[in-house]
Amino acid sequence: MTADHKKDNKEEEDLAEGTLLSHLIELRSRLIKIAATVLVLFAALIPFAQRIFEVVSKPLVDVLPGQQMIATAVASPLLTPFKLTFFVALFVAMPVVLYQVWAFVAPGLYKKEKHFAFPLLFSSIMLFYAGVAFAYFVVFPLVFGFFTAITPAGVEMMTDISSYLDFITTIVLAFGLAFEVPIATVLLVWTGLTTTEKLGKARPYVFLMAFVVGMLLTPPDIISQTLLAVPVYLLYEAGIIMARIFARKPEEVEVIETEGA
Repeated sequence: MTADHKKDNKEEEDLAEGTLLSHLIELRSRLIKIAATVLVLFAALIPFAQRIFEVVSKPLVDVLPGQQMIATAVASPLLTPFKLTFFVALFVAMPVVLYQVWAFVAPGLYKKEKHFAFPLLFSSIMLFYAGVAFAYFVVFPLVFGFFTAITPAGVEMMTDISSYLDFITTIVLAFGLAFEVPIATVLLVWTGLTTTEKLGKARPYVFLMAFVVGMLLTPPDIISQTLLAVPVYLLYEAGIIMARIFARKPEEVEVIETEGA
C-alpha cells in the first residue's frame, strides 16, 4: 500500500469520524431542547396540578357510585397529580418533540422530500392530538361506564388514583401513537420498503393485526379493543391514500438519483 493511499484512507476515516461526531452533537442539542421545553411547561403547569387531575379524572369520577376515588399510598395525593402534570407537559410539548426529530433528519433529505416533510410533520402532530382527544372523549366514558355496569352486586367500585394514572397514560399514549398509522404508512412507501399496491393486498392481515394490537394495548374488554382496532384500520386506509399523494413515484426516484449522481 502506497503512502498516498494510506493518506487517503486516513482522511476518509477522519471525515467519517467527524461526521459521526457532528451527528452526535446535533442529536444532543435536539434532546436538550426537547427536555428544556418539557421542563418549562412542567414548571408552568405545576400550580394547576390539582385542577389538571380533576379534569383528567372526570370521565371516571362521573360514573363512580360515590363520585370519589381513593388513595392507598400515603404520598399518592401529592405525587400522583405531579406525575400527571409531567405527562401532560410531555403531551403538550409533542409539536416541539416532533419538530426536533424532523430538524435532525432534514439535512439528509432531498429538496423534494423536504417539501413534503412539513405537511407530514403537521399531520403527525394533529393525528397525535386527535388520538388523545378520541381516548378522552370517546373511549374513557364508554370503558369506564362498561366497567361500572359490570361491577358485581355487593362490590363497590373504588379506584386508586395511582392505578388510574397508570391506566390512562397507557391508553392515551396507545391511541396517540395508533393515530400515527397514516404517517408510518407514508414513510414505508416513501423509503421504498413497500408499495401502495402491496399495502392494499395486505388489508385482511392488517385488519386482524389491528384487533391483536387492540387486545395487547387496552384492557381485556371488547369495547376498548374495538375502539382502538377500528380507528387503526381506518387510519391504515387513510395512510394508503396519503401515500399515493405524498410518496415518490418510481420514475421520480430515478430522476432524483440521477440528479444526485
